[in-house]
Amino acid sequence: MKSSLVGQAVILAALALLPAAGEAIYFRDKISWRSAIAPSEMVTVEQARGWGDTTIWIDARPEDEFASDHVPGAISLNEDRWNELLPQFLAAWAPGKKIVVYCSSLSCNASREVAHRLRKEAQLSDVFVLEGGWEAWLKKNK
Repeated sequence: MKSSLVGQAVILAALALLPAAGEAIYFRDKISWRSAIAPSEMVTVEQARGWGDTTIWIDARPEDEFASDHVPGAISLNEDRWNELLPQFLAAWAPGKKIVVYCSSLSCNASREVAHRLRKEAQLSDVFVLEGGWEAWLKKNK
């Protein structure tokens, strides 16, 4: 009797996992942490630096990483403290400014999310994600 209960539990667990496995296979090219960014919304370190004073740098990393080091003049704006930090950013923003959002590295999704929210919720254009993130900035500024 005990072995039949274990067998039934295994069968139920397998059946419960089938929909998840199906979704994983069907959506394998649409994984959120690797969400596609249009090439027109990406910018390299060289391009962003070329914009000079028309650029506002947004650091989407956690507060402790921002406090440790960041792009000179960058403003911290992350998802964890979005409502608290957004007014500080909006006070620095002006029409015609280009916004460059970065996080830790190419695989980090925070910059994509913050850039998306700036476009959708704050209705801002000229919002770009820094290709390679903070790691790329460090490589170009050593």
